[in-house]
Amino acid sequence: MKNRRHKNKRTQAEQRYQKHKQRNILATPGVHEFVIVLDHLKGGFNVPKIFRSAQAFGANEVHLVNVPWFDPAPAKGAFKYVPAVFHETFESCYRNLSERGYTFFILEPNEGHAIDQFELPGKSAFVFGNEELGISFEPTAFETMERLTIQQFGPVDSLNVSVAASVVMYEYARQMKN
Repeated sequence: MKNRRHKNKRTQAEQRYQKHKQRNILATPGVHEFVIVLDHLKGGFNVPKIFRSAQAFGANEVHLVNVPWFDPAPAKGAFKYVPAVFHETFESCYRNLSERGYTFFILEPNEGHAIDQFELPGKSAFVFGNEELGISFEPTAFETMERLTIQQFGPVDSLNVSVAASVVMYEYARQMKN
């Protein structure tokens, strides 16, 4: 019985995903030029939470690189409103955004520029990797790849990916004063 309920919830979540994905076609870019790139993230709660923050902070788009379906319910409707662009590989995402003039940033604990002390360009693409494995590519293989870090003052090694994405989006919006 318990297994049947779990399967039924999963089916409902998949149906919600398909419905919201179809509605996403009508989504319009937010007030800012930045984009979020989700590289091989698991389809759990982090992806919809990032969409929710992307809507709150006015993201232009969210690019999903080989991200499986996810339950859009935790996004509170944001998946319908923030444009989503789907890619099989990071290389295709990189080409798409590079041709449009974006500078890429990866976040790594204790490496690169502190985000609050670095002037972000208008066309910023923030790349977030898998929660366990990190990014799926070698950063040095791409020309416009910068490293940023979020300063932390406690003993924690890193932030949850949806929390880190929210901090980055806030800092971008703060710098752009919108």
